[in-house]
Amino acid sequence: MIQGKSFSRRVFRAVNGVILTALVLSCLLPLWYTLCISLSGKSAVAGGMVSLWPVDVTLSSYEAIIKDAGFIRSAGISFCRVVLGTAFSLTVIVLMAYPLSKSKREFPWRDAFMWILIFCFLFNGGLVPWYITMKNYGMINTMQGLVLAGGVPVFNVILVMNFFRNIPKSLEEAAIMDGAGPWMILLRLILPISKPVVATVSLFTIVNYWNEFFQGLVLATTERMYPLQTYIQQMVVTLNMTNMTLEQYQKVSKLSNQGLNAAKIFVALLPVLAIYPFLQKYFITGITLGAVKE
Repeated sequence: MIQGKSFSRRVFRAVNGVILTALVLSCLLPLWYTLCISLSGKSAVAGGMVSLWPVDVTLSSYEAIIKDAGFIRSAGISFCRVVLGTAFSLTVIVLMAYPLSKSKREFPWRDAFMWILIFCFLFNGGLVPWYITMKNYGMINTMQGLVLAGGVPVFNVILVMNFFRNIPKSLEEAAIMDGAGPWMILLRLILPISKPVVATVSLFTIVNYWNEFFQGLVLATTERMYPLQTYIQQMVVTLNMTNMTLEQYQKVSKLSNQGLNAAKIFVALLPVLAIYPFLQKYFITGITLGAVKE
């Protein structure tokens, strides 16, 4: 019987290993192929000669992106947007989630505010009213507009709220008996033990601000205020061939649109890949504890 269980366990682990390996490869191979495309020459990409290794290795696609003053400026705008937006969004999320995690006896208006949040989560006023509102508040061509436009993600508020609800009430009761007020309880007790969900929401917020390009396209009427993703998205579209020198035209002619797009993907991935390892250990815990209310 013991040998049978041991054999079944080995078979299960082998099958599980094969399935997990296949899932990992299904995620990594497209990224690897995209990297190979970005490093290959134009003729090799156009001829479909690239498979698992780069052909005619060249960095011309990356040089076309990086050797550009507009790229550096847009990258700086995106970094400022991520830093300011993450700080603002986390502050608002925590300040909204904490009172909403209370019982109706402690916060009588809880249900009314929750219904407002759910309604805003499911519906929006439309693009044109949103743009008119942003324009009337003077948010066009400003960093405030890029930050505040998506500063209150309702899904993250609900995630943090459910996490706060799972914190034992006895901890807050003990803090109240020791003379702690609401602000001290939130800052000195609740937040220190909420690192998993704060790290998870931070990752969501950073990725959202970094990858978002449409708001930059709508709220910025000049290229000087484009965030990085908007600038990259528009770079090839607005390429002006008439004002190029002979040397610039020769460099552009060596580029493949497919290779250039592949390079864009990796440029956009680098910041997220750099911070993800530091937040990974909190990610699963924050999702599971914040998503389910026992």
